[in-house]
Amino acid sequence: MTSPENDTWSAATYNKTAAFVYSAEFTSPVLNLLEAKPGETIIDFGCGTGELTLQIQAQVGDAGAVVGVDNSASMIEKCKANGIVNAFVGDIQDLQLPAELPLALHGGYDAVFSNAAIHWCKRSPQGVLQSAKRLLKPGGRFVIEMGGHLNCVGLVGTLHEVLRSKGYKPEERNPWYFPTPEAYKNLLEAAGFDVQHVSLHPRRTPLSGTLVDWMRLFCRVSMFQGMSDEEAEDIMRRVEDICRVDCMDEQGKWWLMYSRLRVVAFLR
Repeated sequence: MTSPENDTWSAATYNKTAAFVYSAEFTSPVLNLLEAKPGETIIDFGCGTGELTLQIQAQVGDAGAVVGVDNSASMIEKCKANGIVNAFVGDIQDLQLPAELPLALHGGYDAVFSNAAIHWCKRSPQGVLQSAKRLLKPGGRFVIEMGGHLNCVGLVGTLHEVLRSKGYKPEERNPWYFPTPEAYKNLLEAAGFDVQHVSLHPRRTPLSGTLVDWMRLFCRVSMFQGMSDEEAEDIMRRVEDICRVDCMDEQGKWWLMYSRLRVVAFLR
């Protein structure tokens, strides 16, 4: 995730290139795990433009409350426009709730929810769990889906190979945290959570454009940070050419093999 002071996300570009992230087909499993109930108070870590936050808001109803938080001001602006009143910019790796949030929403949450966000928290995965602990009431649940082990397999390795051939250190540029189920379970238990469910799910994911389009959205300001547009485009084209044999189908459509980690854990 980028810092709030250096927002590099565009809600419009994200919705155009990565709308699959919040499609019903791909999000129903984690929403079913959440089982939001009327009257509950839930906070959405990495809410983006709020499509799933709105669904949760409808499930908890007027007796409940939903809060959205994202590191991108552009995302939060769109989230509020979509109808999430209580949404704010913040880093879930060290979350500080804003003073303007209603007092009743400063703690004692029934659930922390997250979809497709925590794998951007490479700096401090433990910090995410500490943020959740500060907000959850005893017995509150932590329900998430994120990229896990083998997410974007093939593409990540190719990015590393091409960057290394250009003299860069890809390990330092890679922004993602894709843990195994075993490693994340250990992290949760060490943080004081009882893990009810943890599983890894391969998911063949269609892209709305080319692989270069995907990389422009998800890699340009991380793996290619500090490069000229010309150099970044050259690297992305080389990566796309190498991945074509695995990631393009007979009709010329691009796909990636996502691997999603799903978790349900309860605060002790």
